[in-house]
Amino acid sequence: MVGLRDILSDVPNLYDRGMPVRLATDPTGRSSAAAQVIAPEDLVLLAHQFCRPYSKHDGEEIDARLPTSMARMYLGWRGEWRLPPLNGITSSPLLRDDGEIISGRGYDPQTGMWQENVPELTNRIPSQPTDQEAIDALGLIREAFKTFCFADAKTVFDETQGVAVVDVNAPPGQDESGFLVALLTAICRPSLPLAPGMLFRSAPISGAGTGKGLLARCISLVAFGREPHAVTSGARPEELEKRIAAELMQANPFLFLDNLNNTAFRSNLLASALTERPSRVRVLGRSHMVQLNASAFVVLTGNGLRVSEDLARRFITVELDAGMENPEFRPFPNNLKAEVAQRRADLLAAALTIWRWGNKSRTFPAGRSFGSFETWSRWVRDPLFALGCSDPVERLNESKRFDAHRQAIADLFAVWKEKHGDRPVPIRDLHEAVRNAADPYGRGRQFLVSYLSRLVGTRLNGFVLTRQEASGRWCAASFALARDARSARP
Repeated sequence: MVGLRDILSDVPNLYDRGMPVRLATDPTGRSSAAAQVIAPEDLVLLAHQFCRPYSKHDGEEIDARLPTSMARMYLGWRGEWRLPPLNGITSSPLLRDDGEIISGRGYDPQTGMWQENVPELTNRIPSQPTDQEAIDALGLIREAFKTFCFADAKTVFDETQGVAVVDVNAPPGQDESGFLVALLTAICRPSLPLAPGMLFRSAPISGAGTGKGLLARCISLVAFGREPHAVTSGARPEELEKRIAAELMQANPFLFLDNLNNTAFRSNLLASALTERPSRVRVLGRSHMVQLNASAFVVLTGNGLRVSEDLARRFITVELDAGMENPEFRPFPNNLKAEVAQRRADLLAAALTIWRWGNKSRTFPAGRSFGSFETWSRWVRDPLFALGCSDPVERLNESKRFDAHRQAIADLFAVWKEKHGDRPVPIRDLHEAVRNAADPYGRGRQFLVSYLSRLVGTRLNGFVLTRQEASGRWCAASFALARDARSARP
């Protein structure tokens, strides 16, 4: 086993991604690389490609097939493979905290990233960008994407295209700022330990055709030089979790969940991947979890789409609204995707000029604190904020307000405050209105005890739910809603 391990540790394109994976590349260069989990049968083939398994009979070496049981033993030998870690695949330059931009090829041992098809940008990005160069770079990007219907953008009518476009002479609104943050996040994502996901949404029914998917694809064209493949939700939540896990294992740079229409989206796996490094992922077809560093830029799109529960604080929202019933009928004489692909180097250089300007300056005020994403805030959000963009983190409270589960708790707290004030109340003495708010389906006392116990310590709208244990054998525990000044702080 040790001999096999030592041989495989020198095999090219074999890496550790929580499991041994093989980096499969297209020799024609027409498609990107992807990490493929190695099955026992694959390992048997690899062993015969790079070494000679044999057995001994009467002291003579005889060619033999590597037993599948030994292949399984090797794959289960966690922590002993001695393979280089693979944290992701990217076609965007790798960035260093000192402002260095690396347009390399192949495996980068410092970051564990595999680079491919990265354009050479050495002479396109100033080594010490001035304020004016950063402003001009932002203007170039805004001009290229001005035809998108960002919901709160100030617009002007473009005679040449026959449609309303973003007024690039006005400061970016909240939604255009969210897009600019999304673009720079995608470019920086392979070099960031953690980054929030992006949610591109529009209104139900009339939101179809506003360009959510096109916006995601254009961002990918700039950051990674290719369009992402869309992942749909599937029939059941479990199926979606499996698809997300498979995408993360493949180490693709872009995770694109499309057409999540009229959905309150939730995913424990995605929540973990966005805020934990490493995160735990269950490999498809396996019964165990593996740890991997997720480096994918995550985008959700949908009409009437909301993110629920813990995802609300992990996504930046961009609203699109064409101001008409049938947005797909808007006339556009140009092929935006083709233009973006052709101008990729210019747009990528402009975004990285902003990044380097922010990296070198670091004298401007920071935006609102954003837990888990401190490096992202400094690299992405703060430079754009300093250039006049809105702070997209300010919109997080809005996402939380749309969370149905959170709203139900807020309604419960409001009714509780009205009926009981701050008095401790045992379950049996709860007012009927409070019972109905906590248990609208009438599931009974045991459900109420369990549900309220899970809410103990919850801080919302200036209140916190507390529990007082029973003082004696024949007494019952009680619950009280207390004022909490901390929850009202920004």
